[in-house]
Amino acid sequence: MSVWQCAPSAAAIRGSEGELVSVSISVSPRDLEALLDSLAHVHFPINPQIYHAEDDTARTIVEFPAYSNGLTEVQGALAASGFDPEAIRVRGMVEQIQSLLDHEPARGYDNPG
Repeated sequence: MSVWQCAPSAAAIRGSEGELVSVSISVSPRDLEALLDSLAHVHFPINPQIYHAEDDTARTIVEFPAYSNGLTEVQGALAASGFDPEAIRVRGMVEQIQSLLDHEPARGYDNPG
């Protein structure tokens, strides 16, 4: 039985800087360093998660949390470095977390005893 009597609402997480969102940017592996350099110019800390796409596109994905009020600054930093500012994908953080939970494989634990 689930601890939820019904599905939890996907209410946004908000702070003084707007909604907390998940930002995802896809680049070719050779552009990764330039992308990270451009993100270093924004005025809020970015702690990116970097991984390779699991398909045949040979892309590198950079994801990080941000507040919605900072998205214009991220787009500006990308544009100033020659990246397409429209390449940013943004999802609400609650939606992103729920998506990750829905796709997480079931984990079994071995009982060593």
